[in-house]
Amino acid sequence: MSTQSFDPNNAQNLIEIEKQFAVKAVEHAQTYWNLLEKVPPRALKLTKLDDEIYEHTMSAFPEFNEENHVHLVKLDEDWLKSDIGKKKWREFCQVYEKKVKDYNFGSLIRMDARQEYGETNTIFVTRIQFYAIEIARNRLGLNDGAHEIAKADVEKERLKKERAAKKNSTS
Repeated sequence: MSTQSFDPNNAQNLIEIEKQFAVKAVEHAQTYWNLLEKVPPRALKLTKLDDEIYEHTMSAFPEFNEENHVHLVKLDEDWLKSDIGKKKWREFCQVYEKKVKDYNFGSLIRMDARQEYGETNTIFVTRIQFYAIEIARNRLGLNDGAHEIAKADVEKERLKKERAAKKNSTS
């Protein structure tokens, strides 16, 4: 297929391409959750540009600075997808076109920072939106609870395996 005649606004979604993007997005989410389990979020560095992305995010989106950072703790999908939200994010994202690899790839993000990834707590955003939101959540301590949830999940899994091993050895 020639890219010169490709019009993304009129493109048909190809199921295999969509599946590949979905697999990449899920792998990215799993990797991030594993990082949250292993590294205290305030110490987590996601890119070489974390400082710049954080400062830009907090200045471009003053609503993230509101009381207790409620708009970062729980994302408002309607606002993200509104005309105003899309315009602000488009302008924000373009700054990183040449700075952040795969800045516009799709990523999964948790709507509520206090919960883990799940069907009702996950939406699709661009990679740079993911970085912007998660870097801010990490720096502000908003992912500390997720860190504890992830560690507890790993411990539950370890105990489950340990019990299964004991059961098998006594059988």
